[in-house]
Amino acid sequence: MAETKTKPTGLSPATFIDAVEDPVRREDAKAVCAMMERISGEQAAMWGPSIIGFGSYHYRYESGHEGDMARISFSPRKAELVLYITGGFPRHAELMARLGKHRTGKSCLYIKRLSDVDRDILEELIRESLAWMDATYPR
Repeated sequence: MAETKTKPTGLSPATFIDAVEDPVRREDAKAVCAMMERISGEQAAMWGPSIIGFGSYHYRYESGHEGDMARISFSPRKAELVLYITGGFPRHAELMARLGKHRTGKSCLYIKRLSDVDRDILEELIRESLAWMDATYPR
């Protein structure tokens, strides 16, 4: 079985964010980092080379694969911010409709700029994601 590559590295999230080239994306990453830190009550930690996570949980799939991952996380990628929203987007249809300009993947929320979205709705989505994690993977 392959080893999980996304795990805590001990690198500094602040140093990683400071190295983000685009100044708007860098400031947006600082804002999302502060938001997730406040909501989770956890310090930011680097997970792999490019994901900033808060807290952790242990998972095990029916296949036998298991590992640890951040309870909530994001990454300031070159093209956009990626927030990892667990529990799926269909259950958040009403919030997603009010969020603003974004796109989604299976559990990824892609935002070009924080100014494109309603921050209060974004906070609510993060809180809902963390609540889903707490219910699904109790501490």
